[in-house]
Amino acid sequence: MKRLVLAATLAAAVLGSAWSQAPAVVRLRIATTTSTEQSGLLDAILPVFEKDTGYRTEVVAVGTGASLKIGEKGDCDVVLVHARALEDAFMTNGFGADRRDLMYNDFIILGPESDPAGAGKAKTAIGALSAIAKAQAPFISRGDKSGTDVKEKEIWKAAGIAPAGAWYKEAGQGMSQCIMMAEQMGGYTLSDRATWLAMKDKFKLKILSEGDKLYFNPYGVITINPIKWPKSNYAGAVALMDWLTSPKGRALIAEYKIGGEQCFYLY
Repeated sequence: MKRLVLAATLAAAVLGSAWSQAPAVVRLRIATTTSTEQSGLLDAILPVFEKDTGYRTEVVAVGTGASLKIGEKGDCDVVLVHARALEDAFMTNGFGADRRDLMYNDFIILGPESDPAGAGKAKTAIGALSAIAKAQAPFISRGDKSGTDVKEKEIWKAAGIAPAGAWYKEAGQGMSQCIMMAEQMGGYTLSDRATWLAMKDKFKLKILSEGDKLYFNPYGVITINPIKWPKSNYAGAVALMDWLTSPKGRALIAEYKIGGEQCFYLY
């Protein structure tokens, strides 16, 4: 019976979400990861979405963990994040109504051109982090339960290393701040490629490790469950999800580049 009620409620909400219809609730709150904002992607595509649909978006860009916490409290209508295990838990616990794969890119390890740890000589992500740990070279971790932080911890675990000590610094900061800290300390950090493309002209760090399958970085879009949070703008969340995954939205994502380099790729 609960499933029938949920289906009926969601269907009723979707009926009002067609792009061509004037939205009943104009404000659409988006909680997202810093990479979608700092890369400039949202600035490139959301004005088009607003023009097409009549919605007015409000964006909070924090780490994936923080974005999902916002969603758990019902303080947004849709989340756009990149940590699949956390996303699956969000859905399992009933905070999300719908989830779709949206796009992907990859992570990279940045460090000084001199590469004192020899991370750039490694052929794998595990090898690169192992070299940094062995040298006890400064490594700046997000330490904020963001998607990047989750991925970093995943690679350390795969390497069989529990990083600790003065060389391993958990910043509790966003990606741009961690890149700045790595530059200042002559150290290393794990970054999503899109944020780095947007910032690379400001720093002297270099990409020292890339291309390993462990660096895969998928993004998903999730609507907040209107049964749990009746005041959420579910119709607007569905409209955004549908628009992002439509041919037009997908084309805009694929066409977005920084310095001629594509930032995000489509499934």
